[in-house]
Amino acid sequence: MEKFSDLDIYLDKYGQKLIDFLPSVIGAVLMLLIGWWLIKLINRFIRKFFDKKDYDPTLENFIASLINWGLKIVLFVLVITQLGVESASLVAIIGAAGLAVGLALQGSLANFAGGILILLIKPFRVGDFISAQGVDGTVKDISIFNTKLTTFGNQLAIVPNGKLSNDNIINYTVEGIRRENLTFGIGYDDNIKEAKDILLNLVNAQETVLKIEDKLPMIVVAELGDSSVNLSLRYWAKNEDFWALRWLILEEGKARLEAAGISIPFPQRDLHHYNLETLQK
Repeated sequence: MEKFSDLDIYLDKYGQKLIDFLPSVIGAVLMLLIGWWLIKLINRFIRKFFDKKDYDPTLENFIASLINWGLKIVLFVLVITQLGVESASLVAIIGAAGLAVGLALQGSLANFAGGILILLIKPFRVGDFISAQGVDGTVKDISIFNTKLTTFGNQLAIVPNGKLSNDNIINYTVEGIRRENLTFGIGYDDNIKEAKDILLNLVNAQETVLKIEDKLPMIVVAELGDSSVNLSLRYWAKNEDFWALRWLILEEGKARLEAAGISIPFPQRDLHHYNLETLQK
């Protein structure tokens, strides 16, 4: 009879608490189901909104994911609060955990913030040729934490976004055209006008050289060097024609100058050797 009396005591004591707690459980379950359905509805609306806009796909995915997880965290807090946990204590715990994670991942958070800035400001896009952090290459992928570049040698360079967003970036692609500035050195005894005509005629003969009113090819004397008169040959070209044109003009320019008898000097130094015994006499 004692066992039954103890059981009755436990049932009376905890059964009533369970009955009192049951509405909170039902309310929490209903809140979870309705909240989950609303989150799916909001996510679907966000995706449709982005489909109508021309935003960067990486930025779209990131914002959609951020909203999704943010709504789920809010739903979790509401459900736990419905079960009787004090919201202030829960927020304090989440805040302390966030602070600890933030201190442990300072570098990653800097890259994360840099990635957001890059995706919003768009200093470059996938396919652009850029120079940054001592690396030259074509942008292959832009993620939240880093940017991948394919170099001339087909190596993959991974640059942290934190450094990219806080340093200089040269984007060679964004303007569509580029200006080249090639230097040809000729001897001091050579005819400057003849050399200028040869090089300028060479550039003007190339169809891929742009001949727009304010971007016409030109050549000037840039410097009187130690061993040569340096001519600066300047012209504009489209990005896709730039390198082929550069290599052609360098090779053909040297050949035409030499064919005209114009020398291309190289740095020279005169050395004088003295015999110490002779000097002492």
